[in-house]
Amino acid sequence: MADQDEDLIPSQTAGYKVGQKKTLEEYNSLDANDESLKKWKETLGLGTPASGPVDDPRRVVILEIALEVPGRTDVVLDLSTPELLENVKNNPFTIKEGVEYRMKAKFRVQHEVVSGLKYLQVIKRKGIRVDKTEEMIGSYGPNPNSEPYEKKFMAEEAPSGMIARGHYDAKSKFIDDDGITHIEWSWSFDIKKDWD
Repeated sequence: MADQDEDLIPSQTAGYKVGQKKTLEEYNSLDANDESLKKWKETLGLGTPASGPVDDPRRVVILEIALEVPGRTDVVLDLSTPELLENVKNNPFTIKEGVEYRMKAKFRVQHEVVSGLKYLQVIKRKGIRVDKTEEMIGSYGPNPNSEPYEKKFMAEEAPSGMIARGHYDAKSKFIDDDGITHIEWSWSFDIKKDWD
């Protein structure tokens, strides 16, 4: 049986080849006269000075991940500091059985472009894997306005019924095409008959 770390290896797409890594300056000088490429680079935040605090070497800063349920306040997991990350691990939250929800992430990209950012999640119950999620987030450049990016994932439905109710452990990570893990953490939740 695979452990959670092996479960958090991203799938490979046949025939997909990761492009050569480039600096912001290299991207800015690429095909300077190509108008469509210029617009694409602007959407990535290229053409502006590299952003991010000099004393913070992280390329991707995951600020939070949230559970969005129509008609309810979001359940937000603050991941912005190591202390808050540890807090998430020790404080399970409740999901009502059968409810439709979607996950969303808020993050910043700083210093350079990140390509093929993915979210991976493995959920286990009593040590047995019950779900694996792999969500492509995309490629992003540093945002010159320091505004965080937000990515909403596909809508899902929580399992329901007496057998589905109980405690679940999860492990998640954000990884890019270069194989860099930007953050990895453990968390847990309980599926109950109601929100209580």
